[in-house]
Amino acid sequence: MAESVSGDENDIVITGIGVEAPGGITSPPELWSALAGSREFIGPFPRDRDWPLEQLLTLGGNDGWADVCDAGGFLCGAAEFDPAFFGITPREAIAMDPQQRVGMRVAWRAVEDAGLNPGALDGSSAGCWMGATPLEYGPRMAAVTEHSGYRMTGTTLGAVAGRISHSLGLIGPSISVDTSCASGLTAVHQAAAAIRANECEWALAGGVCVMGSPGMFYEFAKNNALSADGHCRAYAAGSTGTVWAEGAGVVVLERESRARELGHRVYGRLLGSRVNHNGKGAPLAVPSALAQERLIRDALAAADLSADQIGLVEGHGTGTPVGDPLELSALIRTYGAPERDHGPLLGSIKSNIGHTQAAAGILGLIKMLLCGAHGYIAPSLWAEDPTAAVDWTATSLRLATKFEPWDPADGVRYGAVSAFGVAGTNAHAIVGMPVQEDNDV
Repeated sequence: MAESVSGDENDIVITGIGVEAPGGITSPPELWSALAGSREFIGPFPRDRDWPLEQLLTLGGNDGWADVCDAGGFLCGAAEFDPAFFGITPREAIAMDPQQRVGMRVAWRAVEDAGLNPGALDGSSAGCWMGATPLEYGPRMAAVTEHSGYRMTGTTLGAVAGRISHSLGLIGPSISVDTSCASGLTAVHQAAAAIRANECEWALAGGVCVMGSPGMFYEFAKNNALSADGHCRAYAAGSTGTVWAEGAGVVVLERESRARELGHRVYGRLLGSRVNHNGKGAPLAVPSALAQERLIRDALAAADLSADQIGLVEGHGTGTPVGDPLELSALIRTYGAPERDHGPLLGSIKSNIGHTQAAAGILGLIKMLLCGAHGYIAPSLWAEDPTAAVDWTATSLRLATKFEPWDPADGVRYGAVSAFGVAGTNAHAIVGMPVQEDNDV
């Protein structure tokens, strides 16, 4: 698939995508079909994980706790894994955090999607950056169990990236990244920087989230930040909180010169990305509109673009009454200048699948890449009734309410994606997506 506009040979480009999301989604075409069809994949808690559902679903009876809705975005195949395929014994595989298992197979698919043979990469000077967060899988190491001896490699965060590098034989940097819900996008930023610094020839980057326990539901029930109706109403009126979910996304990054030489399809060019922190002030878990505004302006400067060139913003959009208005105020001050005739459209993949935590940013990026490849903006659910927390009449920013064409500017569609984490880290990336000759993605 050729692009209509060539970039600089030193540009960092995205040439492969691997994905796994709620609803049985295991490929970019399946994800695109779901997004284009405005489908939602929120369902009841899994009944095969030995979670204390009776206690979980009655937490609202405790003083100061909110009710927990029997709803989330869960991977259908989280427990499925072929250890022999990856050269792992069954006993070791059981002791492995499922985030390692899901990360390995999604990375394999990303490599295949880039036109590479995953079985022929041994010794390749490639790096791997994977966003992940510890999510309480399995027994403690300080116990005598049948899994003892495998718990260290099975639960250490570094093994999320390490397993991928080991299984493929990659000898470049291998780093697991934990910036909470900004992890996946932070991983992409760091991988691109390493390629530019010649630390590796190409890289895998992404994020994964599989909940080994329902701990996140307990935490947000105590903080009264869960959705009351089981829907993630990003930027919408009536939003009461988020919906936790699982998922994984991995992309292949390389210089454009390498992509051209090998004939790889270019989904998009990573024109600029930045990561920052909120600093002092509000409590640690409270987002900062000022920090996000600084971040966006820095990323635009790195991309050498102006805000009015951006046609789509894939926001963080958790659906929380605190986080969404703060994020919107930053987006309005940067992308939503009222004097613009047509500001960018705004959406969040969380409205379809829930909040996938460490994988949230990478799945938002993949959504944007698919929109760019197909030339259409997929709608954000619940967007017909936007939140009244901001004055929409005073901004050119608009929520994406329908499936509509995305017109390019000089052969390129420019988009932006945001993510921010509970520990105060924010990430933002600007991507240019060349017009494709066909839509076979």
